[in-house]
Amino acid sequence: MAQREIEAKPVSGYLMLVVVLAVALLSLWLFVSGRPPIAIPGFLIAGFIAAGLFLVNPNEAKVLQLFGRYMGTAKEAGLRWANPLYSKSKVSLRVRNFESGKLKVNDNSGSPIEIATIVVWRVVDTAEAVFEVDDYEEFVTIQSESALRNLATTYPYEPSGDEATPSLRSDPAAIADALRSEIQARLETAGVEVIEARISHLAYSPEIAGAMLRRQQASAIISAREQIVAGAVGMVQLALAQLESENIVELDDERKAAMVSNLLVVLCSDQETQPVVNTGTLYS
Repeated sequence: MAQREIEAKPVSGYLMLVVVLAVALLSLWLFVSGRPPIAIPGFLIAGFIAAGLFLVNPNEAKVLQLFGRYMGTAKEAGLRWANPLYSKSKVSLRVRNFESGKLKVNDNSGSPIEIATIVVWRVVDTAEAVFEVDDYEEFVTIQSESALRNLATTYPYEPSGDEATPSLRSDPAAIADALRSEIQARLETAGVEVIEARISHLAYSPEIAGAMLRRQQASAIISAREQIVAGAVGMVQLALAQLESENIVELDDERKAAMVSNLLVVLCSDQETQPVVNTGTLYS
């Protein structure tokens, strides 16, 4: 059964500091007065009480143990006092971030990629962080990288034919939510809350980066050409319809085909076209 956090309420350290000073001064006076047998126990008592003083900084906690038994966690900032026999382990409650190294993994389609993440986290249960894992900071590091590897193999790098499936490159928000949820599930046992997890680096591995770049360029060119052709066809249709509706010129099918060909060449060419002036008839 997991050890849950219990909040401890230690005594104010300022009050106990006054007690320590009072006992120490009284023992000193007894020692000077020539009564060492009484003064020496007083010094020992003052030292024993002073050993129970400890400081709790803001956004910090002290886990208290007595001979291996968990006694609670002190979170209230300031000078505190507890049983001098308690051991006191410091646990930071501050928000921290961890950036993984660049991991080389295969995505959902088997392509080797490089991926890294930044995880923002903090401890929310000090008892679980101290007692459930050996080193909670190392646990965060290893489990975050493990979750990132698993995520990279679950999704494709680029969008596939299925639009419902998110990809690592084109759906950063969905991928970040999935990554945070998976890391949180892995770190739940360590009393850690994952505030945010986002991919900080994403690229194809160097050995295939050149080939993938050429494929992306080819896809972009094809997509652009499709849009250009679709727009050109619409402009040709509009031109023919306007010529016909305003009775500017009547064209037979052969002349319409020639006009369509010429307009498409002008509109779809990636270079400037040179006009040719026809000084003869329409059919010469």
